[in-house]
Amino acid sequence: MPDTPTPATLHKNAPHGAPTPAASPASPAAAAGSVGERGRTALAVGVVEKIAGMAAREINGIHALGSGLARTFGAMRDRVPGGRGSVGRGIKAEVGEKQTAIDIALVVEYGVVIPELARQVRENIIDAVERMTGLEVVEVNIAVNDVHLPDEPDVVEEEEEVPSSGQRPKLK
Repeated sequence: MPDTPTPATLHKNAPHGAPTPAASPASPAAAAGSVGERGRTALAVGVVEKIAGMAAREINGIHALGSGLARTFGAMRDRVPGGRGSVGRGIKAEVGEKQTAIDIALVVEYGVVIPELARQVRENIIDAVERMTGLEVVEVNIAVNDVHLPDEPDVVEEEEEVPSSGQRPKLK
């Protein structure tokens, strides 16, 4: 079976003046939901959320992702045998055919300059999502929900247990 060409090699081998596959509307790299000559590529919302979560975690100064409730549920899920941690915790994405919008909730470490941290997180998420998915990131909204103090225990440890009433919490 011949080697599958990468977008970089296709771009290098394209004749001068010819449209490159990445610029072609029929290219899977051009749009997540695009239909090309050989098929359609669709990205699940969770894919974009995981990429954004990993990109955000690469920035120093972030203590945790998500609101207190999301972190509590996540910690419970992590303790269940066979359960896996959610990389996309604290991230909500809306994914269209060519564009995506991302909301992220953060808990920052005490002492970081929040506007600078937000700029770094935003840039890193945009770079990672656009590079890996081919989607245009139209906005990254960042909500700083808390500041983690150095002498403060982790929020998950000090919160009460979630009631087991069997009812789901109301979503906003």
